[in-house]
Amino acid sequence: MIQITVDGYGTVEAREGERLVLALERGGVDILHRCGGVARCTTCRVQFSAGEPEAMTQAEKDKLTEKEMQIGGPDGVRLSCQIECHHDMSLTPVQTVQNSGLEAGKAPAEGLEPEAVWV
Repeated sequence: MIQITVDGYGTVEAREGERLVLALERGGVDILHRCGGVARCTTCRVQFSAGEPEAMTQAEKDKLTEKEMQIGGPDGVRLSCQIECHHDMSLTPVQTVQNSGLEAGKAPAEGLEPEAVWV
């Protein structure tokens, strides 16, 4: 199992290849995913403190660029709906049900949507 250390929530276990947004939600993190996990809204943003994946989908890159958000690194963000779990990581969820007052959103599918094109 993959260990995800989530600031303010503890450790969540993820399965190999599982979408990060789903692993977080299953582990008790009230992460937002207002668009249903299709890289359209950016509410599922996370900031990594360790283990940030190198792989990125074109959809994630395009959406973060469109919204003029810094991509990855210590001051940047990534979209948890576009990340597959392949190794241990540490992160902070940017928007949650608790800190935003919003409903989580439509449940994301098990597999990446839109179909992953890796950059």
